[in-house]
Amino acid sequence: MAVIENAKLTVVGAGAVGSATAYASLIRGAARQVALYDIDAARVEAETLDLAHGALFTGSSQVTGSADIAVTEGSHVVIVTAGAAQRPGQTRLELIGTNARIFRTMIPQLVEASPDAVFVIVTNPCDVLTLLAQEQTGLPPERIFASGTVLDTSRLRWRLAERVGVAARSIHANIVGEHGDTEFPLWSSASVGPVPLSEFAARGADPLTRDELDRIAQEVRTAAYKVIEGKGATNYAIGLSATRIAEAVLRDERGVLPVSTVLDDFHGLSGVALSVPSIVGSSGAFPIRETRFSDEELALLHASADTIRATADQVREG
Repeated sequence: MAVIENAKLTVVGAGAVGSATAYASLIRGAARQVALYDIDAARVEAETLDLAHGALFTGSSQVTGSADIAVTEGSHVVIVTAGAAQRPGQTRLELIGTNARIFRTMIPQLVEASPDAVFVIVTNPCDVLTLLAQEQTGLPPERIFASGTVLDTSRLRWRLAERVGVAARSIHANIVGEHGDTEFPLWSSASVGPVPLSEFAARGADPLTRDELDRIAQEVRTAAYKVIEGKGATNYAIGLSATRIAEAVLRDERGVLPVSTVLDDFHGLSGVALSVPSIVGSSGAFPIRETRFSDEELALLHASADTIRATADQVREG
């Protein structure tokens, strides 16, 4: 496939995350049309007006919004942010009951309105919701996947860049697994430019020790909790990362991003949604089967899969 002309991007949910995603999409020129959908008519109308009032400064993109699901029709990419928000002290997995009920009704309606779209699930817990939504809709796994650990990877690269004194884009490292408490970095393949991370020494500083790497991994894993505690929600960075995923699809970039798809025989894992490095383009997201894991990392990946499976089983049984 190729770059999608006159692309339509729909953001579902006009809360903090959805509005930030629509805003990021407009200022980055991600799509020709940006639609915002929410069942709260007053909220979605207000957010759409606020975004539209800045049209002079955002280039050629157009923004529409409505509480009528018809506004989503004909979308090329649908980013789903709607659902209950994570509260201070609450884990992502604790949101599953409420958001799974919302998804059972909403996702089939969105698929009916845009049957050829690529769907990106941002609502938490995104891995479990993606697994359940893919089972419910029967869509190919590459066309319904979660934003996963794209944001967590950005947090990791930013933190490492601070430590070693290079640009974040020169850090090559990924967070994989659950977008949550069992996620972990692929330290075995991490590098600064062409130099393995374990060997890189910033000017005047020693290489990172394993203890320091463990502390950084923990900071990344708990970063959302700190932001939520301070301001009530994470929204800007997830809005930017969701937009980045949409751009990779709409521009057929075939970029490598750690999104969460339902895996099929990936290092022995099938039928579970986890983030792994994947090629993302106009056909969707395809896990890179050749991704290397150390024995320790592979054990962590399987443990993360067990967590997702257990939570999904609880929802199915409920």
